[in-house]
Amino acid sequence: MLAMSDINCIKHLRNKKGQSITKIKEVLGINWRTAKKYADEDQLPESKIKHSKGMMHTEKWGEIVSDWLFEDSKLKKKLRITNKQIFKELQGHGFKGSYRTVCYFISDWENSHNEQLDKGHDRLEHPPSEAQVDFGVMEVVKDGEYLDTHVLVMSFPYSNTAFAVPLPSENQECFLQGLKHLFTQIKGVPRNIRIDNLTPAVKKVRSKTEEAKLTDTFIQFQNHYGFDVQVCNPRSGHEKGSVENKVGYIRYNFFATSPVMNSYEDLTETLRVQLENDRKRLHYEKEVMIEDLWNKEKNHLLELPTEDYPVFKEVEAKVNKFNEAKLDNTLIHIPRAANFPFIYFVLAWDKFKAVSPDGELLIEDYRPYMNKKRAIPWVTVFKDWIRKPRVVPYSRYQKYLPGRVNDYLMVDDLVIRKERLVEMLNLLMTHDMKRVNEEFYDLISEKSENPFGLDWSEYDSLAPMERGSQS
Repeated sequence: MLAMSDINCIKHLRNKKGQSITKIKEVLGINWRTAKKYADEDQLPESKIKHSKGMMHTEKWGEIVSDWLFEDSKLKKKLRITNKQIFKELQGHGFKGSYRTVCYFISDWENSHNEQLDKGHDRLEHPPSEAQVDFGVMEVVKDGEYLDTHVLVMSFPYSNTAFAVPLPSENQECFLQGLKHLFTQIKGVPRNIRIDNLTPAVKKVRSKTEEAKLTDTFIQFQNHYGFDVQVCNPRSGHEKGSVENKVGYIRYNFFATSPVMNSYEDLTETLRVQLENDRKRLHYEKEVMIEDLWNKEKNHLLELPTEDYPVFKEVEAKVNKFNEAKLDNTLIHIPRAANFPFIYFVLAWDKFKAVSPDGELLIEDYRPYMNKKRAIPWVTVFKDWIRKPRVVPYSRYQKYLPGRVNDYLMVDDLVIRKERLVEMLNLLMTHDMKRVNEEFYDLISEKSENPFGLDWSEYDSLAPMERGSQS
């Protein structure tokens, strides 16, 4: 079909200029029949909706299959006829089409006849003091190694305000401790919290006939703080789209390069400040400062309870003959534990206590997952730096270097810097970065130039600012 501008030109040449079909054909370089069609015939608008074609729609086969599918829809799923059985039945009635043709028709029929299949989303209204929570896994660097931290994010859709707290895991102790800390940050309690089917809170997922069932521990926590809970449908992340977006927003804005984490407390405070500053911008839809909306919304929060809620969990554990018991999928050595038939673990979000049946404290320590780290690939990093020593001060990895190694490499002379990079690479072939930093003075070659012209003991006594002035 020609474009409307071309059709208009043909009409103009024919009706206004009085040219013949042959002349129009020569002028425009089109087929004579095409010129005749658009010059003398009426061009009426036609519907662009395509009607179903093919033997399943134009012959009796589609109607037969529709009847079978309608009858099957009243039966339990395991009693329904399969696509392959339908195809064989049709062949017995003289059907000449392919199996794929039948499958396409059945798929279209099911999509158009399933009343419960509605892919549209309802636009949700979010009153003040309604919150959504979810976890997001972020990467940080602690003690020169990568560490995955689970950030619990609380979003308030009304004002688009967010709060976050990093935690070592997503178990029940961390989840409740995280909520407790977030309540303290916002100086109140949301009236309603929407969650997905988090294992620490939900013991039975919602079905078509039954509501989701919460764990007893979470219900006790909920009763203490007085908030209501809404559990999303399975695989329905759009029902808490605000917090889903906030998790991504925090990841891409505050964790784009892995921040250095000295402790969970320090990282929590850093996130609090960053998110507080982030509220000094316009709401994406309401054209009002987020901070102003939050100041209005927080007046609707519930008050914090006067009595503190202790978050802990007690579990019974068996002990093997080597005085070991399993915690967080890790065997923990507990002195004298084999003297008892069993012991109790008292679990907090970050620490644990091993207690005898008589209440005697056997050991107290950090939980194993607090030390689950991944080494930074320093060998690969140093190889890249050796090729381009100028980029070291600007590299994303420079801030992860331990103090002594960093001071040793931060010299202005690129020739000396490259020599020291090669020397450090040789050490990293046989030692990890932590050991290189701890035993720096012993491991560094005696032939290496003293970077500060000092005795090592004198250098070690200098404050960081003084070291810089010496260099």
